[in-house]
Amino acid sequence: MKNVTLRQLRVFASAAKHLSFGKAAEELHLTPPAVSMQVRELEQQVGLPLFDRTGRQVALTVTGEYLLVYVRKILATLKDAEDAVARFRGLQGGRLVIGMVSTAKYFLPRLLAQFREEHPEVEIRLVVSGNREQLVAAMQRNEVDLAVMGRPPREIATRAEPFAAHPHVIVTPPDHALAKTMGHVPALALANFPFIVREPGSGTRAAMEKYFADHRIEPRIAMEMASNESIKQAVMAGLGIAFLSLHTIGLELKSGLLATPDVEGLPIVRRWYVVNNLAKVLSPAAEAFRYFILERGESFLAKEFGTLQPTGETA
Repeated sequence: MKNVTLRQLRVFASAAKHLSFGKAAEELHLTPPAVSMQVRELEQQVGLPLFDRTGRQVALTVTGEYLLVYVRKILATLKDAEDAVARFRGLQGGRLVIGMVSTAKYFLPRLLAQFREEHPEVEIRLVVSGNREQLVAAMQRNEVDLAVMGRPPREIATRAEPFAAHPHVIVTPPDHALAKTMGHVPALALANFPFIVREPGSGTRAAMEKYFADHRIEPRIAMEMASNESIKQAVMAGLGIAFLSLHTIGLELKSGLLATPDVEGLPIVRRWYVVNNLAKVLSPAAEAFRYFILERGESFLAKEFGTLQPTGETA
């Protein structure tokens, strides 16, 4: 493997992550044939197949799985070296990789746009993980510099700093019985309605389960979905009600498409955190964004969500 290139390793790692040459091509801004060629050349260097190919489906071979462990270590070490060298150059540019849970996509891109206006020389890549568990795994693989999430990981040693309130509420159609109820809705009333919920492993699901456990409610789960957007559409269609982050429904509330009834014990106000792996040396670009979000995050969300954005922490 003396002639293996970093380009081949990066292409292999991306294809292994997605188990798709097409998705790897999108991530790396290449064409699918270019990805196939790089993988084929790497396989020639290794002398063994790295993927089992069945039509458009690919899966790692045993050799591929073993090689992936070392490739990730190589790429992570190279990124650490780049960050260490960048500290000597100062904030003159550099590459910043930010991971986020899907719920954060409703505000983080706009916050990043403000950061880029002040630091146009920084190359920014935003990685959206489906849920918290996937983002923690990306942090463990050293694939992101900073992560934005609602529940810091306990699996690895991190620095987790809160920067804004993160409220969760019950969401219904505007003509729902709960939305039309005058006054305070008791928590036990929620047991009478079907719920559309996030998948296990998501921070939203964990917050919902804690709320129900605290109030000794056994929810009627009608559907489980891995997307906030899908849940919102299902609620608007009258298929059930949901427990969601307030930051995912700002547009629908302003448009009158969804409602948030006044329910006992809600909103649950968590916190948004910016998190980094303690074993990782932050580049000047990563440190700059860390300071930026700690200083601007709370005021930005208050401005974006207005009176919908509570302050403080109640749970």
